Amino acid sequence: MQNVNDDERFMRLALNEAQEAFRRDEVPIGAVVVCQGRVIARGHNLTETLIDVTAHAEMQAITSASAFLGGKYLNDCTLYVTVEPCIMCAGALGWSQISRVVFGASDDKRGFHTFCDNPFHKKTQVKGGVLAEDCAKLMTDFFKKKR
Repeated sequence: MQNVNDDERFMRLALNEAQEAFRRDEVPIGAVVVCQGRVIARGHNLTETLIDVTAHAEMQAITSASAFLGGKYLNDCTLYVTVEPCIMCAGALGWSQISRVVFGASDDKRGFHTFCDNPFHKKTQVKGGVLAEDCAKLMTDFFKKKR
């Protein structure tokens, strides 16, 4: 069981990834995958850079973590992501059988919860709201800059 301090510490690392996306003029969402207390993968949105609608932070982190572990299942891993995963990313996380998903800000327009109750593997634990204000502020600042 993760403690609150660990969740906040790893979410801050995901926020660092989101800030890198912001710097690159990408939607500022960042993710890290942690296994046994160690960061094994990082990712941030690259949809503009790669001209690929599937290049979300979570997808980048899943791919990197799978390569690191040498397998497609992310058992005993936790994904920290700054914004609630969309249904595509939640589905991919479900297929990966990740143990935990921890997100910062909710996404009432495109977050998984607007489409279904639980797209994850039946054993996956989901926790939202970790550093939610910090995560939401980065998104708000990005879109203010765009207007």
